Amino acid sequence: MTAPRSVTLAAIIGAHGVGGEVRLKIFAEDETSLKAHASFNGGAFTLKSLRHGSNGAIARFAEIPDRTAAERLRGTELTVPRDSLPPLPEGEYYHTDLIGLPCVSGDGEDLGRVIAIENFGAGDVLEIEHPNGKRFMVPMNLEAVPEWGEHVVIDTDFAV
Repeated sequence: MTAPRSVTLAAIIGAHGVGGEVRLKIFAEDETSLKAHASFNGGAFTLKSLRHGSNGAIARFAEIPDRTAAERLRGTELTVPRDSLPPLPEGEYYHTDLIGLPCVSGDGEDLGRVIAIENFGAGDVLEIEHPNGKRFMVPMNLEAVPEWGEHVVIDTDFAV
C-alpha cells in the first residue's frame, strides 16, 4: 500500500513576536486556502489562527508555545494530504498532479517526465527530463500542452 501523497501549502519562514507565532510563505493561492485545514503534517501542527500581517501571513499553531520553538521550525513545510484538496474546474491543475507524469508528443513519442513546474511571472512552465537526462521547458498552456491526465501531451513546436 502506498502512502497518501502530501501537498505543501506553506513553509515557516521565521518567528513573529515572542508568543510563538510564525511567519509563513504561502504556496497556495492565498491564506484562505490554509484556513480550510485544521491541521498540517499529519496532525503535528494544529492551526489556531491565521492573519495577514505587514510581512505576509502570520499563524499560530497550538504546538508552538514561544519564539524559541518558532525559530527552530524555520524552513518547516506545512503539508496536507492531496485528497483533502478541493476538486478543480476543468482546465485547472494542482502542480503535484503533474510532477512525475510521463510526457509524450502528439505522435506518442516518449519525451520524458515532468520534473518541475516553474513560474517566472508569465505563467507556469513545465520542466521535462528526457530519458537521456537532458531537460527542456514547455509553457503550460493549451497550445503547448493540449491535454494532461495520466500523461502529458506536448506539442513539440513549443519546446523551449
